Amino acid sequence: MSFFKSATRDVPERLPVPRHIAIIMDGNGRWAKKRFLPRVAGHVKGIESVREIVRACIERGVEYLTLFAFSSENWRRPEEEVSLLMRLFVTALQQEVDKLDRNGVRLRVIGDLSRFDARLQELIHHAEAVTAGNTRLHLTIAANYGGRWDILQAVNRLTAAASDKAGNWTETDLEPYLSTHFAPEPDLFIRTGGEQRVSNFLLWQLAYAELYFTETLWPEFGANALGLAIQSYQGRERRFGRTSEQLTDQSGNA
Repeated sequence: MSFFKSATRDVPERLPVPRHIAIIMDGNGRWAKKRFLPRVAGHVKGIESVREIVRACIERGVEYLTLFAFSSENWRRPEEEVSLLMRLFVTALQQEVDKLDRNGVRLRVIGDLSRFDARLQELIHHAEAVTAGNTRLHLTIAANYGGRWDILQAVNRLTAAASDKAGNWTETDLEPYLSTHFAPEPDLFIRTGGEQRVSNFLLWQLAYAELYFTETLWPEFGANALGLAIQSYQGRERRFGRTSEQLTDQSGNA
Protein backbone atom coordinates (compact mmCIF):
# COMPACT_ATOMS: atom_id res chain seq x y z
CA MET A 1 0.00 0.00 0.00
CA SER A 2 1.27 3.48 -0.90
CA PHE A 3 1.47 5.98 1.94
CA PHE A 4 1.82 9.02 -0.37
CA LYS A 5 -0.41 10.74 -2.88
CA SER A 6 0.17 10.10 -6.56
CA ALA A 7 0.10 13.23 -8.71
CA THR A 8 -1.81 11.38 -11.44
CA ARG A 9 -4.63 10.45 -9.04
CA ASP A 10 -4.60 13.19 -6.41
CA VAL A 11 -3.51 16.81 -6.10
CA PRO A 12 -0.50 16.93 -3.76
CA GLU A 13 -0.26 19.70 -1.21
CA ARG A 14 1.65 22.74 -2.48
CA LEU A 15 4.55 23.33 -0.11
CA PRO A 16 6.97 26.30 -0.19
CA VAL A 17 9.95 23.93 -0.04
CA PRO A 18 10.03 20.74 -2.11
CA ARG A 19 9.40 17.75 0.08
CA HIS A 20 11.41 15.50 -2.24
CA ILE A 21 14.30 16.57 -4.50
CA ALA A 22 15.86 14.22 -7.04
CA ILE A 23 19.20 15.08 -8.65
CA ILE A 24 21.31 13.76 -11.52
CA MET A 25 24.83 14.72 -10.45
CA ASP A 26 26.40 15.36 -13.85
CA GLY A 27 29.68 17.02 -14.79
CA ASN A 28 32.34 15.45 -12.56
CA GLY A 29 34.49 14.35 -15.48
CA ARG A 30 34.23 17.67 -17.30
CA TRP A 31 35.08 19.54 -14.11
CA ALA A 32 38.28 17.51 -13.85
CA LYS A 33 39.11 17.84 -17.54
CA LYS A 34 38.87 21.64 -17.37
CA ARG A 35 41.57 21.50 -14.67
CA PHE A 36 43.75 18.95 -16.49
CA LEU A 37 43.02 16.39 -13.76
CA PRO A 38 42.07 12.72 -14.06
CA ARG A 39 38.32 12.07 -14.17
CA VAL A 40 38.41 10.39 -10.76
CA ALA A 41 39.44 13.74 -9.24
CA GLY A 42 36.08 15.11 -10.35
CA HIS A 43 34.25 12.23 -8.69
CA VAL A 44 36.18 12.80 -5.46
CA LYS A 45 35.32 16.49 -5.57
CA GLY A 46 31.73 15.57 -6.29
CA ILE A 47 31.46 13.83 -2.91
CA GLU A 48 32.11 17.21 -1.28
CA SER A 49 29.10 18.56 -3.15
CA VAL A 50 27.01 15.65 -1.88
CA ARG A 51 27.96 16.59 1.70
CA GLU A 52 27.05 20.23 1.13
CA ILE A 53 23.72 19.45 -0.52
CA VAL A 54 22.78 17.03 2.27
CA ARG A 55 23.48 19.78 4.82
CA ALA A 56 21.58 22.35 2.77
CA CYS A 57 18.55 20.07 2.43
CA ILE A 58 18.48 19.52 6.19
CA GLU A 59 18.70 23.26 6.83
CA ARG A 60 15.90 24.03 4.35
CA GLY A 61 13.57 21.33 5.63
CA VAL A 62 13.70 19.03 2.61
CA GLU A 63 12.60 15.58 3.78
CA TYR A 64 13.75 13.34 0.90
CA LEU A 65 16.81 13.62 -1.33
CA THR A 66 17.49 11.09 -4.10
CA LEU A 67 20.83 11.20 -5.93
CA PHE A 68 21.64 9.35 -9.16
CA ALA A 69 25.17 8.07 -8.53
CA PHE A 70 25.61 5.27 -11.07
CA SER A 71 23.21 4.24 -13.81
CA SER A 72 22.78 0.79 -15.28
CA GLU A 73 24.22 2.29 -18.49
CA ASN A 74 27.36 3.57 -16.74
CA TRP A 75 28.89 0.07 -16.94
CA ARG A 76 29.65 1.05 -20.56
CA ARG A 77 32.30 3.49 -19.36
CA PRO A 78 36.00 2.53 -19.48
CA GLU A 79 36.73 -0.37 -17.14
CA GLU A 80 39.35 1.62 -15.22
CA GLU A 81 36.88 4.43 -14.45
CA VAL A 82 34.18 1.97 -13.35
CA SER A 83 36.67 0.23 -11.06
CA LEU A 84 37.68 3.56 -9.53
CA LEU A 85 34.05 4.53 -9.03
CA MET A 86 33.36 1.26 -7.21
CA ARG A 87 36.35 1.84 -4.91
CA LEU A 88 35.20 5.40 -4.30
CA PHE A 89 31.74 4.11 -3.40
CA VAL A 90 33.29 1.75 -0.85
CA THR A 91 35.42 4.53 0.64
CA ALA A 92 32.45 6.91 0.85
CA LEU A 93 30.36 4.34 2.68
CA GLN A 94 33.18 3.65 5.12
CA GLN A 95 33.78 7.34 5.84
CA GLU A 96 30.34 8.92 5.68
CA VAL A 97 27.88 6.56 7.36
CA ASP A 98 28.70 7.54 10.95
CA LYS A 99 28.40 11.23 10.01
CA LEU A 100 25.03 10.64 8.39
CA ASP A 101 23.85 8.74 11.43
CA ARG A 102 24.95 11.50 13.82
CA ASN A 103 23.02 14.03 11.75
CA GLY A 104 19.81 12.01 11.68
CA VAL A 105 20.04 10.99 8.02
CA ARG A 106 18.59 7.68 6.89
CA LEU A 107 20.49 6.16 3.96
CA ARG A 108 19.05 3.82 1.39
CA VAL A 109 20.60 2.50 -1.83
CA ILE A 110 18.25 1.55 -4.68
CA GLY A 111 19.07 -0.32 -7.87
CA ASP A 112 20.15 -3.80 -8.91
CA LEU A 113 22.78 -4.40 -6.25
CA SER A 114 23.47 -7.96 -7.39
CA ARG A 115 26.16 -6.80 -9.82
CA PHE A 116 28.25 -5.24 -7.04
CA ASP A 117 30.88 -7.35 -5.29
CA ALA A 118 30.15 -8.92 -1.91
CA ARG A 119 32.13 -6.33 0.07
CA LEU A 120 30.22 -3.39 -1.42
CA GLN A 121 26.88 -5.12 -0.88
CA GLU A 122 27.85 -5.78 2.74
CA LEU A 123 28.73 -2.12 3.30
CA ILE A 124 25.45 -1.00 1.75
CA HIS A 125 23.39 -3.29 3.96
CA HIS A 126 25.37 -2.19 7.02
CA ALA A 127 24.86 1.51 6.22
CA GLU A 128 21.13 1.02 5.75
CA ALA A 129 20.85 -0.88 9.02
CA VAL A 130 22.87 1.66 11.04
CA THR A 131 20.77 4.61 9.84
CA ALA A 132 17.39 2.84 9.72
CA GLY A 133 15.95 4.73 12.68
CA ASN A 134 16.73 8.23 11.40
CA THR A 135 14.05 10.57 10.04
CA ARG A 136 15.63 14.04 9.70
CA LEU A 137 16.44 13.45 6.03
CA HIS A 138 15.85 10.39 3.87
CA LEU A 139 18.88 10.16 1.56
CA THR A 140 18.57 7.69 -1.29
CA ILE A 141 21.46 6.79 -3.59
CA ALA A 142 20.52 5.25 -6.94
CA ALA A 143 23.34 2.89 -7.96
CA ASN A 144 23.21 0.47 -10.89
CA TYR A 145 19.74 1.91 -11.27
CA GLY A 146 17.58 2.46 -14.31
CA GLY A 147 14.01 3.71 -14.51
CA ARG A 148 12.94 0.97 -16.93
CA TRP A 149 14.58 -1.66 -14.70
CA ASP A 150 12.64 -0.23 -11.75
CA ILE A 151 9.28 -0.54 -13.52
CA LEU A 152 10.06 -4.03 -14.81
CA GLN A 153 11.21 -5.36 -11.44
CA ALA A 154 8.08 -3.87 -9.87
CA VAL A 155 5.87 -5.60 -12.46
CA ASN A 156 7.68 -8.91 -11.94
CA ARG A 157 7.28 -8.70 -8.17
CA LEU A 158 3.62 -7.72 -8.52
CA THR A 159 3.07 -10.66 -10.86
CA ALA A 160 4.51 -13.05 -8.29
CA ALA A 161 2.47 -11.53 -5.46
CA ALA A 162 -0.89 -11.05 -7.18
CA SER A 163 -1.06 -13.15 -10.33
CA ASP A 164 -4.80 -13.62 -9.76
CA LYS A 165 -5.35 -9.92 -10.56
CA ALA A 166 -3.35 -9.97 -13.80
CA GLY A 167 -5.07 -7.80 -16.38
CA ASN A 168 -6.76 -5.68 -13.72
CA TRP A 169 -3.78 -4.11 -11.93
CA THR A 170 -3.86 -0.41 -11.09
CA GLU A 171 -1.18 2.17 -10.30
CA THR A 172 -1.96 1.63 -6.63
CA ASP A 173 -1.14 -2.06 -7.00
CA LEU A 174 2.25 -1.38 -8.61
CA GLU A 175 3.55 1.47 -6.48
CA PRO A 176 4.50 -0.59 -3.38
CA TYR A 177 6.96 -2.57 -5.53
CA LEU A 178 8.85 0.42 -6.95
CA SER A 179 12.30 1.10 -5.52
CA THR A 180 11.13 4.39 -3.99
CA HIS A 181 7.89 3.08 -2.48
CA PHE A 182 8.95 4.62 0.86
CA ALA A 183 9.04 8.18 -0.48
CA PRO A 184 6.63 10.69 -2.00
CA GLU A 185 7.06 11.45 -5.69
CA PRO A 186 9.79 14.05 -6.33
CA ASP A 187 8.57 17.63 -6.40
CA LEU A 188 11.75 18.97 -7.97
CA PHE A 189 14.17 17.25 -10.37
CA ILE A 190 17.58 18.86 -10.86
CA ARG A 191 20.21 17.96 -13.43
CA THR A 192 23.59 19.64 -13.31
CA GLY A 193 26.14 19.84 -16.11
CA GLY A 194 24.05 21.36 -18.88
CA GLU A 195 22.37 18.26 -20.31
CA GLN A 196 18.58 18.42 -20.54
CA ARG A 197 17.24 14.89 -20.25
CA VAL A 198 16.20 12.50 -17.48
CA SER A 199 18.50 9.66 -18.65
CA ASN A 200 16.39 6.72 -17.47
CA PHE A 201 16.08 8.10 -13.92
CA LEU A 202 12.86 7.62 -11.92
CA LEU A 203 10.75 7.42 -15.08
CA TRP A 204 7.55 6.53 -13.22
CA GLN A 205 8.14 8.80 -10.25
CA LEU A 206 8.98 12.01 -12.17
CA ALA A 207 5.58 12.20 -13.89
CA TYR A 208 4.73 15.60 -12.35
CA ALA A 209 8.07 16.79 -11.01
CA GLU A 210 9.24 20.30 -11.84
CA LEU A 211 12.36 20.01 -14.01
CA TYR A 212 15.37 22.26 -13.43
CA PHE A 213 18.49 22.15 -15.61
CA THR A 214 21.66 24.08 -14.87
CA GLU A 215 24.99 24.50 -16.64
CA THR A 216 26.74 24.27 -13.25
CA LEU A 217 28.92 21.18 -13.01
CA TRP A 218 28.20 18.95 -10.04
CA PRO A 219 31.47 19.64 -8.14
CA GLU A 220 30.55 23.35 -8.25
CA PHE A 221 26.91 22.82 -7.21
CA GLY A 222 26.51 23.94 -3.60
CA ALA A 223 23.99 25.41 -1.19
CA ASN A 224 23.60 28.65 -3.16
CA ALA A 225 22.96 26.76 -6.39
CA LEU A 226 20.40 24.58 -4.62
CA GLY A 227 18.75 27.76 -3.39
CA LEU A 228 18.39 29.01 -6.97
CA ALA A 229 16.78 25.71 -7.99
CA ILE A 230 14.31 25.90 -5.12
CA GLN A 231 13.59 29.54 -5.97
CA SER A 232 12.77 28.47 -9.53
CA TYR A 233 10.50 25.74 -8.17
CA GLN A 234 8.69 28.25 -5.95
CA GLY A 235 7.89 30.36 -9.01
CA ARG A 236 6.26 27.50 -10.91
CA GLU A 237 2.50 27.12 -11.26
CA ARG A 238 1.83 23.51 -10.28
CA ARG A 239 -1.54 22.77 -11.87
CA PHE A 240 -1.59 18.93 -11.93
CA GLY A 241 -3.99 18.95 -14.87
CA ARG A 242 -6.09 21.89 -13.68
CA THR A 243 -6.36 25.37 -15.15
CA SER A 244 -4.76 28.55 -13.83
CA GLU A 245 -8.23 29.90 -13.13
CA GLN A 246 -8.97 26.97 -10.83
CA LEU A 247 -5.83 27.71 -8.85
CA THR A 248 -6.83 31.36 -8.57
CA ASP A 249 -10.32 30.45 -7.38
CA GLN A 250 -8.95 28.07 -4.77
CA SER A 251 -6.52 30.70 -3.55
CA GLY A 252 -9.30 33.25 -3.26
CA ASN A 253 -11.50 30.85 -1.33
CA ALA A 254 -8.73 29.84 1.06
